[in-house]
Order: sequence, then C-alpha cells, then structure tokens
Amino acid sequence: MIEKQFRFATEDDLTLILDFIRQLAEYEDMLDEVVATEELLNEWIFEKKVAEVIFALEDDVEVGFALFFHNFSTFLGKAGIYLEDLFVKPEYRGKGYGKGLIKKLASIAVERNCGRLEWWCLDWNKPSIDFYLSLGAEPMDEWTVYRITGDTLKRLAK
Repeated sequence: MIEKQFRFATEDDLTLILDFIRQLAEYEDMLDEVVATEELLNEWIFEKKVAEVIFALEDDVEVGFALFFHNFSTFLGKAGIYLEDLFVKPEYRGKGYGKGLIKKLASIAVERNCGRLEWWCLDWNKPSIDFYLSLGAEPMDEWTVYRITGDTLKRLAK
C-alpha cells in the first residue's frame, strides 16, 4: 500500500481551497450558500490564523482537503480539533484518502495534546456516516446544533 502524503496549505493555495469548498458545497446541494472568496479565506486562514487546511496528495496532485480549527472543552480543560470540512474528489474516493485525512487530523490532535477531534455530518449523508462509524466515531445523539447568522446575529448584537 502506498503511504498517503499530506501537506498544509499556504497562501498560494487560496484558489484551490475555494475550489474544494465549492465542490463540497455542490455535493451537499448547497452551492448557492457559498459566499466565501479568496480574500476572505486569506484573511481568516492566513492572516488571522483561525483555521488551517491540509491536503491529501496523489502524485503531488491535491485530491482531498480538510479545513479545521481549534475549539475548547471546559470539561476536559484543553483544546480540541473541530473538522469543519472534509472532501475527497469523487474519482479518488475508496482509495483511503478520507481515512488518511482523518488519521492525519488525529495525529495532529495527539501531537498538540488536544482532548478530542469532532465534526458534524448531514443526517442524509449515509456514505459519510457509515465511513465515520467505521472509524470508531460516536454520534452525539443527545445534542442539537443551534446557529445564529446574518440579520438575526446583527439584531442580537445590538
């Protein structure tokens, strides 16, 4: 088996990062919700450094990506890694790149002494759910995600 190769994104990868985000959004039938631009990604990933991106490579070509950031668990008293997005191009699925990205994130979490690695998954995405379960991930059935955005967020902030 060929060892999977990974690399962290640099500012030169902004177009590629945005392309992966759009491919993921298209897969999730949410492309119309993508308002991210290269300028915004540069500001938040590389200038403010609030998120990181790693790529999975095949023959030096980026075939998958993961965008993640640190969160914090008050109960554990330490940071964790939150996986915001993971996407492997369809033609490269089933070759271990998704598992490789998750394993890479797990190794980063261990290296950084994080308490956990977590993410959300859309309820309808059975292939991803089955994949995550096969890795030993546990669904958090007793939790509900809440979100405030846009005009509601602005009104609340007043």
